[in-house]
Amino acid sequence: MTAPLPAAGGMAAAAPAVSGGAEMDDPRSPILAGFVGSMFMLAGSLGVGWLAPVSELRRMPLFIWMRAEAAGVALSIILLAVGGMLLVRAWLRLGQKVHVWGPQARSATLKAILAWGLPMVVCVPLFSRDVYAYIGQGRLMVEGFNPYENGISSLSNYFQLGADKMWTEAPVPYGQLFLWIEQFVVWSTNVQPEASVMLFRLVAVAGVVLCVIYVPKLAELHGVNPHRALWLTAANPLFLTNFIASVHNDSLMIGLALAGLYYCATHRVVRGIVLVTLSIAVKPITIVFLPFIGLLWAGQNAGWLRKFSFWALTAGISLGLLVLMGLVNGFGFGWINGLSAPGSIAIWYAPVGLIGMIVASLANSFGLDGSVFAGWVFDAGKLLAVGIVAWLILRGDYDRLMRRLTLGFAAIVLLAPIIQSWYVVWLIPLFAVTGIRNDWQVKALYFVVSFFMIYAISDQLEVFPYLQADDLGFALTLARVAAAVTGLLFGLYLIFWDPSTKRLFRKSGDLVVERPVI
Repeated sequence: MTAPLPAAGGMAAAAPAVSGGAEMDDPRSPILAGFVGSMFMLAGSLGVGWLAPVSELRRMPLFIWMRAEAAGVALSIILLAVGGMLLVRAWLRLGQKVHVWGPQARSATLKAILAWGLPMVVCVPLFSRDVYAYIGQGRLMVEGFNPYENGISSLSNYFQLGADKMWTEAPVPYGQLFLWIEQFVVWSTNVQPEASVMLFRLVAVAGVVLCVIYVPKLAELHGVNPHRALWLTAANPLFLTNFIASVHNDSLMIGLALAGLYYCATHRVVRGIVLVTLSIAVKPITIVFLPFIGLLWAGQNAGWLRKFSFWALTAGISLGLLVLMGLVNGFGFGWINGLSAPGSIAIWYAPVGLIGMIVASLANSFGLDGSVFAGWVFDAGKLLAVGIVAWLILRGDYDRLMRRLTLGFAAIVLLAPIIQSWYVVWLIPLFAVTGIRNDWQVKALYFVVSFFMIYAISDQLEVFPYLQADDLGFALTLARVAAAVTGLLFGLYLIFWDPSTKRLFRKSGDLVVERPVI
């Protein structure tokens, strides 16, 4: 697997040279446009981003105007929505500037990542307040609680931390490594919210850097153009907003996992297993990578006895490290109890979630307990996902191991009752390094990115405590509708009317350059 892998129809590492020798047109315009979009999001975050109730920023006149006055809130919503969609357009336009995915394209992509990501490093957390749950969980450990047995509500004045109420009673679903990070951040900042957010954001940026390093390396192993894979992944606005603006620990999880996969694929398997285990110790979902790593280690044409031996060896090394970390922090494998929390709810755009909601509604209409029937649907989705993963582990070509891993991971995400936008971002690097073709596949990615950006823009806005209205629920709904309509109109413009981007969403007869390992 250290050499480029074969692909159906052949796969070039780069497109053929164009006339005149120019690899790409001047990329400054989309890079600047994306920077403006990111700055708009930064400005909008002052009004509708998530702040801890005890934050000193709430007393600053600018924050007061943008968060407490209707005009300030409206301006924040518009800036956030327009800024997010400007980023989507800038990303698409940057890709359109490229004629040959060579060094110039890599340089432009890196400049874009830097220009678009830097404003997000200092913005108020957007689209999620999970970072405040991280602070609460860190405070639990600093104050001597076991976060696997105690929710944030065990703390005095816990509501001042700003965590979503869903996490106030729930046990922590994160692994030992991230617990140490949480504990260190809270201890070093003395629970100061802005300083804690910044340290957690630096951890997220470290995960982004790992992706920037290892996505091209993994792509080259598969004969996929590394520069295009980098653009598809790390310059992607969904990637940047979820990992930097939203401060999700998923950034570190997937960065460590990609680094581990690279070393496993280049015959440094023990190092790779250690890195993947550290990824598991951030969020345990990447444990699904281990059986595929065992197959990779066993080698091509391995018999079943050899496969089982290397599965056992891979599991033994990883489990041993996890046990050791659990002994050091004294919490063991308590995170297993917290794994059910994210899957206990459903969302309408997840196929299994939608089916479960429909079944529950039908059951309720007949006087039955719809939640029970919905639970059966959700369990069926999980069982199907496990079955698909098992099939992909046991069957398939060795040369397509990474693609099989990717499809198995996608089954786990897509058959869950809830699909968060950052779950989708887990998959983008894996699909990019194994090949996303320049046909319906990349168009599907464009639509997915556009949909989740529009949804994120309208999903979590901290406005309801500030709007002066008799019905605060109605006020929040109105704000979300305004954000969604703004984002949706911009998205429709990109798809149907923008003379530059509309052709990206249409069927074309262009030559397909990238052909993935499927």
